[in-house]
Amino acid sequence: MKKFIFLLPSFIFSGFSAQETTIPETPAKKDVIKMRAPETPDKMNIIKTNVTAYVLRNINLSYERAFSKRFSLNMGFGTMPEGKVPFINAFLSDKDEKRFQNLEVKSFNFTIEPRFYLGAGYGKGFYVAPYYRYSKVTSNTFDFYYDYTFSGTTYQIPLKGNGSAHGNSGGVMVGVQFFLTPSKNLILDFWIAGAHYGKGQGDFTMTSDVILTPDMQAQLKKEIEDLDIPYVNYTVETNANGAKVNVDGPWLGFRSGLSLGYRF
Repeated sequence: MKKFIFLLPSFIFSGFSAQETTIPETPAKKDVIKMRAPETPDKMNIIKTNVTAYVLRNINLSYERAFSKRFSLNMGFGTMPEGKVPFINAFLSDKDEKRFQNLEVKSFNFTIEPRFYLGAGYGKGFYVAPYYRYSKVTSNTFDFYYDYTFSGTTYQIPLKGNGSAHGNSGGVMVGVQFFLTPSKNLILDFWIAGAHYGKGQGDFTMTSDVILTPDMQAQLKKEIEDLDIPYVNYTVETNANGAKVNVDGPWLGFRSGLSLGYRF
């Protein structure tokens, strides 16, 4: 009996100890829940095209890859087949436009665009995108006419011209991208506004079947310089065979539009 009374406290203490080790939540389980990695979407790639650019004959395609919730990289190219100069009246008067009887151009551009998403992320929401763009413009062989006045009589002197110019520029664009379907595979990318600025270079030559006198060369030089094409710096050199126009100066452009794409 004395032994039983002596051992009873030991059994009671052991019971309490067992309860204390089994009732509380295991700390290891809490750590596992806290350390669980965030879920990453399966669809990290988008192929798209700017549908509004087709109005200007610009065939384009871009590819965007998301690397994290906030960062993606978009790369695109565009090409415009040879044709009339879009909005030529915006930088040439009607009188000057008539000097270029059959001027047509084609162009190409390539753009690298890191995107930083401020909204939902992984390709959705508002974004800010600094970018680099390479552009090239090439003309066909076009006819150019200028009026040469001598002793009160005006002669129309024809020349044949052609050439190309290219530019490297950098800029910033802001936009917003939406998922259009519950499956999040169709997207709409709205380029709200973007602008780029850089340096351009190029050469255009004009040749004539008529041997140009010094006086004819001087008038031709003035005619070309008076075209005053906006946003383009150029110099003119003339010789007995015609003229050479050197483009060397600012290269400016703007971006806006709507792109449709597929996410996968």
